[in-house]
Order: sequence, then C-alpha cells, then structure tokens
Amino acid sequence: MANINQQLSDTFSAMADGLLSGQFGKKIRIGLTLVGSEHGPKELLRGAQLVARQHSDIEPVLIGCDDPECGFECHAAADLNECHQVMEALFESKKIDGCVTLHYAFPLGVSTMGKVVTPGNGSEMIIASTTGTTDTNRQAALLKNTLYGIALAKASGIKKPTVGVLNIDGAALCERGLRELQQAGYDIHFAESGRADGGIAMRGNDLLQGTPDVMVTDSLTGNLLMKMFSSFTTGGSYEASGFGYGPGLGDGAAGKLVNIISRASGAPVVAGAIRLCADAAKGEVMKRVDEEWEAATLSGLNSILAKYCQPKEAVEAKEEIAAPPEKVTDSEIGGIDILEIEDACQALWKANIFARTGMGCTGPIVLVARDDLDKAKAVLVETKYIG
Repeated sequence: MANINQQLSDTFSAMADGLLSGQFGKKIRIGLTLVGSEHGPKELLRGAQLVARQHSDIEPVLIGCDDPECGFECHAAADLNECHQVMEALFESKKIDGCVTLHYAFPLGVSTMGKVVTPGNGSEMIIASTTGTTDTNRQAALLKNTLYGIALAKASGIKKPTVGVLNIDGAALCERGLRELQQAGYDIHFAESGRADGGIAMRGNDLLQGTPDVMVTDSLTGNLLMKMFSSFTTGGSYEASGFGYGPGLGDGAAGKLVNIISRASGAPVVAGAIRLCADAAKGEVMKRVDEEWEAATLSGLNSILAKYCQPKEAVEAKEEIAAPPEKVTDSEIGGIDILEIEDACQALWKANIFARTGMGCTGPIVLVARDDLDKAKAVLVETKYIG
C-alpha cells in the first residue's frame, strides 16, 4: 500500500509540475554534492540553478546542503565522504538517476568520458577518457575507451558518432585494432582529420575544431585536455566551459551513473555536467555500453585484447642485419607506432630495402627511396607494422 501511495503521489506531483512548466513526463533526478569545491558550495548551487532554469525536465537533488530555502530537495552531509554515503543510499533507493560529484574513487576498469566545447567552431566533442583507468594495458585501455566513448555519444543522441584517435603513443596500434573490428563487422564510423592528408589520427587542429564526435586518448592526456578546454580563457583557476569529466563507464561501474567535476569547476561547467549526466541517464548509457561491448565481442574484440595482454617473450639475441646500400630517401610511410618504428626499419633492411626512421608532422615515419615505396609498403603490411 505504501508503494502505491508513493506512486500516486509521484504521479500527481509530476502532473502539477507539468501544468506549471509545460513539461510533462518524469523528470530526470540528478544528485549534486556541494562539498569540496575550491569555489565554495554557493558556486555549485549556482550551477544547479542554471541547469534547472534551462532544462525543465532535469531536477537537481542537492547533497551536503544546509539551506532549506535553496529551492531544491536537500540532504545533509558534513563532508565529502558523507556526501558519497548519502549518494550511494539515494542510488540504492532509486531516488536519483545519476549524480555529479568530485573525488570519487572509481574501481580499476572504470574511467570517465568527458565532453568539451571546442573553440574552433563551438562543436561539442567527447574526450574518451579523462580520469580513471579502463585497463592497466595501454592498448587495451585505448580500445575500451573507444567503445565507452561511442556509448556515451549514442546515449547523448548521436546515432552514428564519428571516432578519431589522438596522435599519441599507441595511436597506430589502436587504429589497427579498430580497423580489425570494422573489417569483422563492427559498425564504427571513422572521422577524417581536417589536415590535408586526412586519416583517423587526429592532430592539434582537430582538437580545436572538434573534428570527431569522439576523441580517443589515454586518461592522463584526456585529463589535461579537459582542463585546457574548460579554463583556457580564465587562466586555469576557474573552469568556465564544457560539461565536466563525464560519467564513469566500464567494468565495475555497477550501473551507477556517477559524473565527475573538478575542484576548479565553475557554475557553467557544473550545469553542463548535470545536463550530460541527465542525457546519459535518459539515453540509458549503461545499456549502450553493453550493446557496444556485445557488438565488438562478436567482431573479435576479445582476441584483439588478448594479443595486447600477452606476456612479452624473453628477449633473444637479434639477428645482425646489415643496412643495404644507401639511397636517397625521398618518400615516407606513416601509420607505424613509435614503439615499433625501429623494428619496422629492420624488417625493410632484411628485405634489402634501404630505410631510415624519422618523425613527421603526423608521427613516426619510415623514409625510403621513391622506387622502393610500393615494395616497402607491401613488406610492412606483410610483417603487420601497418594495416
């Protein structure tokens, strides 16, 4: 009987709210912890007020609030630890759909997918990932980050999100793995760099222009990018733009939608983080994660991850390979990971093709003579240094 009464109460409250606001349907209830900000609780409260004015379907629930006149549902908590205890209780009783907080300890296997507004043209771009550790193996983490970034994009309403991989260590290997999944049937859509030579490897220009919907990177680089994008106009002490560091996704999230902000996040970012959390809840992001994982698994994800995680073989004495006669190296081959560039060069020497290693504007390259270019590419494809 108590449950029926509560349901009736909720229904009549929703109808009353709808008559007042013109917005019918269940509101998305997003918690916000008010403790721990460098700007104080009033700044976080201002973020809740901003999003409530802008989005009538979002209902902020304040945790750690001592002002019963603030206009929102409040739950007392003395410190951040108590805030998180209250948050967990609200999740358990299904009284919130998600929560925005800071200094939350995600388990290993979970990292956050943030979203920024790029300065080049005002595009929104997901950074996958921004905090946490999806996997202790760097290559496995980048691949998983891609799936979770796609899941968040789809939950946010982008049906066919485009994916780019930031040109960092491991990017070429990540691209290789993603293309293997695509060739095996995984539905993934790659962005093309805005630079003249195109490609899935994203450069600094692509960061500023928001070329892909999902920019894949490691969490440390992603964290730095989030701080740069959110506070580049303020000198760094106040994050004024964007949607925060995003929801924690991955194995161990346990179905709880926890979004992260930082101690420097100002009211506009707090409002954006609440909105992103609400979008993720409404779009059932956890369900989207399961769907992406299942689709990628059917396309061979586990075998690719297993290759990344295999223990390295004992180092054997390498065969001495003498360099072929020198030639003028006027052609370059890119797309080789920095960790494999010297081995790739040795493979060409073994095939009697003179080559040098170098670093181009898009990353590591192998330099060969123009008349050896096609043969060199064939050797590198055969030895799996390029796709």
